[in-house]
This record gives sequence, C-alpha cells and structure tokens, in this order.
Amino acid sequence: MERKIALVTGATSGIGKATAMILAQNGYDIIATGRRSDRLQKLQKELPESTEYLPLTFDVRDRAKVQELLGGLPPKWAKIDVLVNNAGNAHGLDPIQSGDLDDWDAMMDINVKGLLYVSKAVIPGMTARKSGTIINIGSIAGKEVYPNGNVYCGSKHAVDAITDGMRIDLNPFGIKVIGIHPGLVETEFSEVRFKGDSQRAEKVYQGYEPLLARDIAEIVEFVVNRPPHVVLADIVVLPTAQASATVVNKNSQG
Repeated sequence: MERKIALVTGATSGIGKATAMILAQNGYDIIATGRRSDRLQKLQKELPESTEYLPLTFDVRDRAKVQELLGGLPPKWAKIDVLVNNAGNAHGLDPIQSGDLDDWDAMMDINVKGLLYVSKAVIPGMTARKSGTIINIGSIAGKEVYPNGNVYCGSKHAVDAITDGMRIDLNPFGIKVIGIHPGLVETEFSEVRFKGDSQRAEKVYQGYEPLLARDIAEIVEFVVNRPPHVVLADIVVLPTAQASATVVNKNSQG
C-alpha cells in the first residue's frame, strides 16, 4: 500500500515539529521545512525508522525558493496528501503608533504571504487528484484583537479569512481545508516575540498550565483521521485557564 505524504512547514520546533512526529507515527512520510537545517537533521533522528523523510531548508517568505524547491520535488514526493501550514511568527508587542516596520514586514511576509506561497505550490497537485487536506495553523489572535496585537492579529485574521476562502474555492475538488486556532501554547513563540528575552517569555506561561505543542499535533492527528465525508473546518483550542485572548486565570497553578 502506498504511503501517504505530509508536508509540514516550520517543522524545526514547537507545533510543527510535534506535528511532523505525530504524522510520522501515523504512517506518513514527511517533508519537513524550516530555516534551520541542523534542526531538520535532528528531527529525522526522532522519527520512526520506517519513515521516509525529505528535509527542505528555506524561509517561506522567499517566493523564488519556495517555487524552486516545492515546484521541483522528485516524483516520489510530489503527491502531497496533507499540507500543514504551520510556519509563523510574532515580532514585538508594541502599540500601533510605535510599531517597528521590520516587525510588521516579518509578520505579514511569513504568516500571510509565506502561507500563500507554499499553498500555491501544493494546491495544483491536489486539485488534479481531487483529494487532499490543508491545515492552516492560525491563532486566537485571528478571532479577536487584543491591546498591542494590531499587526500580528491582522496577519492571523488574514489566515482565518484565507482558510475560509480556500475551503470555498477548493470545495468542488473534494479537498478538506481546516483552520486550527490555538490560544496560549508553550513553545519558542514568546521568546521570538520578545526578541530573545527568555525571562519575559517565561512569564507568559507562569501561574497556569498552557497548551503544549503536542496538544495541537494531536488535533492534527484527529482531523486527518476523520472519514472522507467529515471535515472539522474551524477549531479554536485554549488551555482550560484561558477564556479569551486577554482573560487568563494565572492563579490556577502554582
């Protein structure tokens, strides 16, 4: 029986890495992308021995590189059954009037344009085969806006809208399109947002039990294993201590 192939972007850490691992455990061969080749090589050692693995080192905002690498996949890897658009970032937490233009560019280029570039390379194969599953990892920030979230929230609102648009446009081809929108997940996310300030990042997750990367990966596992006639189109997942983007019970642990 032919093994299925999953492409996971941003697979060097956090949700992407956990997703690649759990899909491999479900019998998928894995195309993993990321900007850090050493981490992609390390990931291979953590996958089941039976998993065939293709690491691709590139930045999703590099349109030419995305087209070169994903448009020129070897025939064995070209039939992608599951695409997980996970690569994303947050930079800074400033009010709009003092926001950094480079931060804005990074968030829009990676979160929105990068997702589009990768999807553009993969979708034609899915439409030709009239099958496939696309999972876009969004955020609670795509459902509501919080103070100083401005551009990051805008980028994730765009992901939410693009996901809904994909689902409509790809409906005639039987392609499943799913949006997963996590709340607070303990990954490297906050350390990137605070530009390497690990102490500030750690405080984000203190006083309660946040989601873990594997929690989101297990949701991916669940949705890809639904029967052909079932799609979980739009999923918001929060830690129990979190009620909204801004309401978190930080006295629920410790």
